[in-house]
Amino acid sequence: MITFDPVKLGEEIATLEEEISSPDLWEDRAHATEVTRRLERARSLLSRYRDLQEELDEIEILHQMAIESDDQDELAALDARAAALESEIRAFNIELTFSDPYDLSDCYLSINAGAGGTDSQDWAQMLLRMYGRFCERAGFKANLLEVSPGEEAGIRSATLEIKGRYAYGKLKGEKGVHRLVRLSPFDAAHRRHTSFAAVNVIPVIEEEGEVEIDPKDLRIDTYRSSGAGGQHVNVTDSAVRITHLPTGIVVSCQNERSQHQNKEAAMRVLRARLAALMREQQAKKLEELQGTLNKIEWGSQIRSYVLHPYRMVKDHRTGYETGNVDAVLDGEITPFIEAYLEQTTRSG
Repeated sequence: MITFDPVKLGEEIATLEEEISSPDLWEDRAHATEVTRRLERARSLLSRYRDLQEELDEIEILHQMAIESDDQDELAALDARAAALESEIRAFNIELTFSDPYDLSDCYLSINAGAGGTDSQDWAQMLLRMYGRFCERAGFKANLLEVSPGEEAGIRSATLEIKGRYAYGKLKGEKGVHRLVRLSPFDAAHRRHTSFAAVNVIPVIEEEGEVEIDPKDLRIDTYRSSGAGGQHVNVTDSAVRITHLPTGIVVSCQNERSQHQNKEAAMRVLRARLAALMREQQAKKLEELQGTLNKIEWGSQIRSYVLHPYRMVKDHRTGYETGNVDAVLDGEITPFIEAYLEQTTRSG
């Protein structure tokens, strides 16, 4: 169970502020970055706690006054404020659970169409729009780094760079296979089809020294971007594809103005994917030692989006579900994210 002690947190802030004022701090860049990250998070948590406490105190005072004066309009308005506060407190409690050092970081979210042909490629594009709308709602900035159009419709793959506080912490649970069931708009007989798309989420790696990449291990290709994607994708020969030969990881970027910028962006994604691979390999070794090994495999969907014969979106890990499919596909996925984070906290 997560506990919050504002006095203890204040003492931690004072200690970190003293440490960060040391002139020798940045001699160890990795340590300095970690101290800075911890101080930023601690200050934010304490500030949010004080704001929530102030709002709660004010609501309690106004509520008592409204009861004494029998002001029904004011009571109704306070009920709405209390409901909003309850939602903010829930989000705050979830924020307290973030323990991964990268939870505060920006992230890369990639989508790949799976089995199902044109339907799956269309589904991948629907997911791309869903996450784009979620980012707008959450106040995140989403930059489309790369998109590969489908043969007839939709996309085969795409990569978003998502910037915002706790972007990785909130979106990391979206990693896995997403399943769509619907009457296919691409089937002349209008039969029901099941489509799959895989979502991967990795944190942006800020410290370049964390992952060393030998230039000899890279194959760098340039190509002309396809026209699909409209204003988001250029049509010059500046697009860059980088293959990391030892691992077979392929990354590409085609959204920047120059080949140099695309190469830099692709290298950032590659560095992040290699760091994620290293962490996964370490976690796998630990799980094998513990006698358990959890895999995310193709076909083992984490969430199903059913549009026919009924309308329902259900997360198979938490059991959370809703019949408001249109809202979910329009980016309203916060309840799914919160349910997953709350479950992982309880199980942890």
